[in-house]
Amino acid sequence: QVQLVESGGGSVQAGGSLRLSCAVSGYAYNYNHMAWFRRAPGKEREGVAVNGMGIRGTSYADSVKGRFTISLDNAKSTMYLQMNSLRPEDTAMYYCAGDYRPSGGTWDQEGAWRSWGQGTQVTVSS
Repeated sequence: QVQLVESGGGSVQAGGSLRLSCAVSGYAYNYNHMAWFRRAPGKEREGVAVNGMGIRGTSYADSVKGRFTISLDNAKSTMYLQMNSLRPEDTAMYYCAGDYRPSGGTWDQEGAWRSWGQGTQVTVSS
């Protein structure tokens, strides 16, 4: 399994930006299949963005389209989530996920991923 460690969270004003990082180590069948999830207090963990390959490309939750961008830097073994135009409703614990398992569901279902980071907190104030 792959080991994942998030960083870059913090507190920002609405309209501000943050870039989250996920350091990747260990083995995964396909390192290009990685995703970002988030979980707000009292809510289930939800898919935010996924990096695929080939025709899959990248996909985003409707709530973040046009504002968030997922990317992978293979040389640095790091996945990023660039977050712009942040809103208070973006406040959540953000997690990176790896080891995709098709039998577990589609990319935006947490059961589709075997490995998880510990999370990094993002707080957006109005």
